[in-house]
Amino acid sequence: MQGLPLWSLVLGLSLAGSTQTPSIYDEGESPGGESTLAPLAETKEVKSPIQPRGFPGKFCANDSDTLDIPGSSRVLLQDWVSARLVPAIYGLVVAVGLPANGLALWVLATRVSRLPSTVLLMNLAAADLLLALVVPPRLAYHLRDRHWPFGDAACRAATAALYGHMYGSQLLLAAISVDRYLALVHPLRARALRGRRLTAGLCVTAWLMAVTLALPLTLKRQSFRLAGSENTLCHDALPHDTQVSYWRPVFLCLAGLGCFLPLLAMALCYGVTLCSLAAGGQRYGHAQRLTALVLASATVFFVPSNVILVLHYSDPRPEAWGDLYAIYVLSLALSTLNSCVDPFVYFYVSAEFRDKVRTALLRQSPVGTTASKASGEAGSPGTRTQSSLL
Repeated sequence: MQGLPLWSLVLGLSLAGSTQTPSIYDEGESPGGESTLAPLAETKEVKSPIQPRGFPGKFCANDSDTLDIPGSSRVLLQDWVSARLVPAIYGLVVAVGLPANGLALWVLATRVSRLPSTVLLMNLAAADLLLALVVPPRLAYHLRDRHWPFGDAACRAATAALYGHMYGSQLLLAAISVDRYLALVHPLRARALRGRRLTAGLCVTAWLMAVTLALPLTLKRQSFRLAGSENTLCHDALPHDTQVSYWRPVFLCLAGLGCFLPLLAMALCYGVTLCSLAAGGQRYGHAQRLTALVLASATVFFVPSNVILVLHYSDPRPEAWGDLYAIYVLSLALSTLNSCVDPFVYFYVSAEFRDKVRTALLRQSPVGTTASKASGEAGSPGTRTQSSLL
């Protein structure tokens, strides 16, 4: 009888200190002193501190093709923003971006002298046109209630193409800002610097950086079936273990090198350009407004999505930022609208360019080609910029 308390004490200490062997249930105590049994799986799910970009998914038992996501993420995945607003934005990109950039590229290639600035703008129009061309698969995906029927290879290609052309467009915007800085702030030095070699170098660098940044998006599987439904998601739910180890560095590099670095270059170049134009007085007011509009449009369309991306990765705990991926999906769609704005900011804002479009559509012989060349490459900064941003 006297050995029983000692045996009970030893057994109690061994059970309390044993954490080596997991079991199906965790044993705990309620406030009233009664023991309760809680499933170990549920406890782990509540305590999980990781919720990085993309809705975090767990593989279903004995099924590497199906992911289960939390209930809150499932609600956001099927709300009206994803089902209505996002596809409407992508539809606008296709409806406006395709004809606007296609027509601008055609006019630049056939009706404008092949100057260094023209080559840069042709590359920008091509990048925005290609972005509008790769959006339709994403549009179909959202219109089908986020069901991807095209296979994983197509999902990888569509994701890489979307990000590659979007960030490629922003890198080309930075290249154009460098060219404008040289032409307006250092016009005499620009005669020697601005040539085919510099233009080719800027364009090749922008495209190579865009391809390099998008390449990692093709190396990991991104299409998984959503548990409890017939839908196959594309990039919207990713395995838990690869989100932090792989996707975090990939998208931080995308945000840093594809967005913030080009924006910094644009801010510096256009900031000095605005100061130079402001020193010229009121006669350069139109040029100042156009330059400020270019910088503002790039900031408005690209900064929100990338800031959300960095915030989400800075502290991926659910209690810190919540389901930010749902907001990111909307901000990403809004970023693609920049491809619709670029042709009107860079091309159609110029009366001279609109005249070239009109004569091209009416099959009339272009008028003022010599004057266009003179106004685009010679003369004072105000004369060149008031006509257009060429």
